[in-house]
Amino acid sequence: MNKRAQAGLAISIGFGAALAARALLQKRRHIDFLGKTVLITGGSRGLGLVMARAFAAEGARIALCARDKDELEQAAVELDDRGAEVFTVVCDMSEEREITRLIKKVQDHYGFIDILINNAGVIEVGPMETMTIADYEEAMRVHFWAPLHASLAVLPSMKNRKEGRIVNISSIGGKVSVPHLLPYCASKFALVGLSEGLRAELLKYGIYVTTVCPGLMRTGSHLNAKFKGWNRAEYALFTVMDAAPFSSMNVENAASQILEACRRGDAEVLLSVPAKILGTFHALYPGLTSDLLGLAAKLLPGVGGIGSNYESGSKSQSWVSPSLLTASIEGAAMRNNEKSSK
Repeated sequence: MNKRAQAGLAISIGFGAALAARALLQKRRHIDFLGKTVLITGGSRGLGLVMARAFAAEGARIALCARDKDELEQAAVELDDRGAEVFTVVCDMSEEREITRLIKKVQDHYGFIDILINNAGVIEVGPMETMTIADYEEAMRVHFWAPLHASLAVLPSMKNRKEGRIVNISSIGGKVSVPHLLPYCASKFALVGLSEGLRAELLKYGIYVTTVCPGLMRTGSHLNAKFKGWNRAEYALFTVMDAAPFSSMNVENAASQILEACRRGDAEVLLSVPAKILGTFHALYPGLTSDLLGLAAKLLPGVGGIGSNYESGSKSQSWVSPSLLTASIEGAAMRNNEKSSK
């Protein structure tokens, strides 16, 4: 055997050994959700509620928090009808004291928290010129500080038990900053950095942190997003993209993949084919990606309309949305408790 063949064989053996070691580690950290306590922030509707259904179907004990008491009660009734054990706490995740109170209440009720899902979120859509400092501050409180405070609050118990899972729901917007979502993307970038760093720091305690970066999902959350500037035009574009099967994914499929990533203790999961393509392209060609997004921004609604004020999606409707083009997400809104009079 010549040297080149020997080198090739050595590489093959090394690669095979690495794959085998990885498979062994994954098997060792694989967990069963039966009897586990799962706290889902922002769990009364949308993705949070869909994940709650999926965890409950596997026998997990569910704790949900959200700001809206009525929405929480509706979610609890549905989950209870499905046979789930569910506990709810009204909590504003933008307030540190409320987060501390939330964790204590859940721990007092269930004993401890096995899995923390940092899912609560806000989204503001509009040109950069319509965004205020308050918008950035709110996005950071909900997307960065809330996951940090919640994680720090559950860590003492997880460290003592030498096990635990934390799942941070970020976004492809936390990998690639897209036009008209600047506060959202900036805060999701911060969450990705926090999540990756936490994983590296906590592995030694047997605690696995998973970063989830979804693209558009058909959750029905468009009705509760905030739209600025030419809000009806922004809403129409947002909902058509959100409803299109080529640019978005089924939320039940997304929840299933998140549960599997949590079960395996994966470091990161990108959800939806478009999100994976965009993330890979940006990693290879960051400058070109930014330039292309700059061209795309020229096609979006300009400054005007209601300016820095905002309206919810439910108050930004037009002949475009709702319509046949957005039927899939209107149905999702009904199923996932997103219908709101706000």
